[in-house]
Formats: sequence, C-alpha cells, structure tokens
Amino acid sequence: MCFHTSTTHKVNRLEEHFKVTLNNENVRPIFDTPNYHLNGFAHPNMLVIPQEKWDVLAPGVWGIVPSNKNSQEIKAYYKEAVKYGGGLNAQSEKLFQHYLYRESAMTRRCIIPVTGFFEPHEHNKKKYPFHIRQKDKEPLALAGIYSVIDTYITFTILTKAASPLFEKIHNLKKRQPVILNDVNTQNWLSSDLNQEDIKDIIHTVYPESKLEAYTVSKELFSPKVDSNIETIINRVDYSELSEVF
Repeated sequence: MCFHTSTTHKVNRLEEHFKVTLNNENVRPIFDTPNYHLNGFAHPNMLVIPQEKWDVLAPGVWGIVPSNKNSQEIKAYYKEAVKYGGGLNAQSEKLFQHYLYRESAMTRRCIIPVTGFFEPHEHNKKKYPFHIRQKDKEPLALAGIYSVIDTYITFTILTKAASPLFEKIHNLKKRQPVILNDVNTQNWLSSDLNQEDIKDIIHTVYPESKLEAYTVSKELFSPKVDSNIETIINRVDYSELSEVF
C-alpha cells in the first residue's frame, strides 16, 4: 500500500510536465515548499489534476471521503476510517463495486503528481523503508479517484497487485500504486473511457527500468522524529539486506 510520498518539485515544473496551470496563485508558495516525506495518515494537502478540470493543478486532501459528508464531518470521518486505511488507498480491483469508489470511477478520476513514494520491506520481522522514484528525477503520475466535499477535493491513490520489482520490495502485502506512463497519463482523465478502458490502463505495467528503488532511514516510520527533512530521501544501506537485494 502507498501511505507515504515525497513531493519536492516546484509547481512550475509540474505545470510544464503535465501541461496544466495552478488553479490558485495564492497557494503557489505553499506547494513550492518541498515535502520530503508526507505521511498519509496526517491527511496532508497535495496537488492533484482532477478529471472535471483536467487542465489545472488543484489542492486536494489525501484520504477520500464519501460525497454525502460535509466539510465539518471530514475530521470525524478520518478518525473513524483509520481502521480501514484512512481512505488513502483504493484497491483498483474494487473500483466498480465498492460504494465509495464506483461513483468516482467514471467521472472523478485524478492524477497525483509525486516526486517519489515509500514502501516497506520486511526482513526477519523488521521493516525497512524503500524510496522509489524516477531515475531521471522527473515527476511520477499516480492514478487516483476523488470526491468533492463542499469546496474540498479529497482523493485516494489506486493500488494493484505488485509487479516483480514491487513484489520483492513490498514483500508482505505485495501491492503497489498504479503508476501511469506518458500515454496513460494523457488518457486517464478522458471522459470517453469505458470500464474496460480504465481497467486496461490500470493493468498496464509501468517500465521498471525507469525506476530506482533504494533503502532509506528507518526514521521514516518513527512518530517520535520529524522525518520531513531532506536527508530522509538519502540512501541508507543495511548489511542484513545484502543477500536479498
């Protein structure tokens, strides 16, 4: 599952890469500030490209909320939903069946631009965080769906069964986020897609050769330290994993 991300690109780089425009200039300084580690369970604000306004970057809250809620109920919903993963991820296999996902599947898909994300690897009952990003340091496009609660966008990242690389990294859950290639990034927000088209995009395997994955500090998982610092994305090697990777 994808519960931790990093977003360090400047907004103008995202605008150029995805050919979009920030919808509110007042928030540019906020999103120009690099976030080396965003913990989904804190429900941070992140930029998304929503299907309903496919040419803009808009702030969204990580953690999808049912559309029948109002903005005053969001915090209470997150508190209750933490046992279900806080709405941070949605299993793509349930996209057209789950009550919370199916109403967004056709008309409220989104792209979540990230610099990278983190996944846990378990070895001898200990967890080791991996950071995954593009080798060329370009933004990654994660597939998601969203709801609109009053003036708020709330979103979730779609996941699927792991590819060989992610099965090796995320060796317990064996899941990964849905990463969109360049063609699918352009197509994901199209209103012309049917269910089979959407499933085809989700099932497309992102080229593992474009990604780099490496271990980072275990402080990423510690609630006692501020891990939203530049060094958290630095490589940290663990000798006990040398025979595994």
